[in-house]
Amino acid sequence: MRNLLLSTAAVLLAGAAFAASAQSAELPKGAAHNIVLVHGAFVDQTSWQPVADILTKKGYNVTLVENPLTSLAADVDATKQALAKQNGKTVLVGHSWGGVVITEAGNDPKISALVYVSAFAPDVGQSLADLAKSGPATEGGAAIHPDDKGNLYIDPKVFPSAVAADLPPEIAAHLANSQLPLNHVAFEAPVDIAAWRDKPTFYVISTKDKVIAPEAQKFFAGRMKAQTTEVAGSHASLVVHAKEVAAAIEKAALVK
Repeated sequence: MRNLLLSTAAVLLAGAAFAASAQSAELPKGAAHNIVLVHGAFVDQTSWQPVADILTKKGYNVTLVENPLTSLAADVDATKQALAKQNGKTVLVGHSWGGVVITEAGNDPKISALVYVSAFAPDVGQSLADLAKSGPATEGGAAIHPDDKGNLYIDPKVFPSAVAADLPPEIAAHLANSQLPLNHVAFEAPVDIAAWRDKPTFYVISTKDKVIAPEAQKFFAGRMKAQTTEVAGSHASLVVHAKEVAAAIEKAALVK
């Protein structure tokens, strides 16, 4: 999956990467130099690679967190380990399930802003299961099923249209058959902290998302009083609309 996602990123972002490399790597005065990216369920950290490449070429120190997806606590611990290695102001970013993780892990004093990208954003005491039940039903949500070990997957037949309709069909099909499961205990674990209550917050809404309904995304953003950006993309907008997502993260990096 890593090589496939990287090759997809190369094709989709060749022009953007060239433009970014031609720019100065000197960051604006006062900007957060560190960006920590937390991936969602069913994929790995390479889902962030297109965004990471853009930000790296602009001079940011970018870290991709590798979530084990075995529990909320394990993913929060992986994120905190990444944060501990940052020196200075840091923007913490989460996609999909990663939004739950940054909500719990985001109270680190070095974090200057949070960015949610097509992401769940629970309040204290809420779990991903709670949010899934209370929000509008989606094609992707209805296709999530456990195996006999309690690991959750999206039905591979539904995955391409529900998760990645704007990716090339062969890429979407490969991702469907190479999923990394999310353990059910992560799905059911409530957060004890809602870091967005105390941090400047940004939200990228994917208006064609069939996993987290756009209406739910707008609700999360409104509840957090987040500065919003809308992209006409699927749940995989962090790949297809990497330039817009990177631009939203750069705005967050400029928070004083």
